[in-house]
Amino acid sequence: MDITQMRDKILKQDRRALARAITLVESGREDHRAQASALLESLRGAGKQALRVGLSGTPGVGKSTFIESFGMMLTAKGLRVAVLAVDPSSARSGGSILGDKTRMEQLSRDPNAFIRPSPSQSHLGGVARRTREAVALCEAAGFDVILIETVGVGQSETVVAEMSDLFMLLLAPAGGDELQGVKRGIMEMADIILVNKADGDLKAAAMRTCADYSGALRLLRKRPQDPEGFPKAMTVSALEENGLATAWNEMTALVEWRRETGHWDARRAAQARFWFEEEVRQGLLAKLRQSPAREAMAALAIEVENGETTPSRAAQRMLDEHLSS
Repeated sequence: MDITQMRDKILKQDRRALARAITLVESGREDHRAQASALLESLRGAGKQALRVGLSGTPGVGKSTFIESFGMMLTAKGLRVAVLAVDPSSARSGGSILGDKTRMEQLSRDPNAFIRPSPSQSHLGGVARRTREAVALCEAAGFDVILIETVGVGQSETVVAEMSDLFMLLLAPAGGDELQGVKRGIMEMADIILVNKADGDLKAAAMRTCADYSGALRLLRKRPQDPEGFPKAMTVSALEENGLATAWNEMTALVEWRRETGHWDARRAAQARFWFEEEVRQGLLAKLRQSPAREAMAALAIEVENGETTPSRAAQRMLDEHLSS
């Protein structure tokens, strides 16, 4: 399938063409990168502006259960939902289980939903390097809501906020010590904290945890992109599907406020600049891994290992010799 055919099929909401296009943009081959760039350029401005929702959470919090219940609720409202789930890759083998489709069995069968698991490939930030481009493809395919599930909570997970309109942090009921385990950085990026599993014996604990996080959020400096009352913490039960509609109403209210005040467009513009600079950084690193720079880097690495020079000095020599204007 050539680029023009792929473009036309994506705009006609062909799911198979969308899946093939995401595979193309995830490829590291040089010829595939050129084709992916041409495809993305041809789709620029096409489709619709979907609501991009980043979702992170601690392991075992029930992210997949939440996404399935939340996604099913949205498709029942007539919305088309894409889920871009990032699975951690093995640092040893590079492999990834990619089990999200099996964990979201109902949603994966919904004709108005599209689930695409991708390996993180050891890329920091909780998302795969090309997740942002996959988001653009899903928008071109006419999806209304794109849920971006990250690997799991960590300080580097805040990168997902640079490709989403809303950033949701999903947490489980726990004691006060759990609050210490969530880094301030990710707390500051979250628009809404959802305390999941607010059902059965855990309901009371979930209420207490929600109150703890509400108090912590009040101590953070108010952000200019938030109306009064945001960011906020709420309780939900993905299992019993309680609180999901309320969470969606809060999300849409926040989005509407940001659209009316211009924060939506400003955020999208800042994100575009961020990813331009990120592409430049990654491109420079790629050039340093090619010959003859690769041989020079290997030789300098040996000098560093042997204690003949310092890492900072060797790095400066590398940059001076291979990236000078």
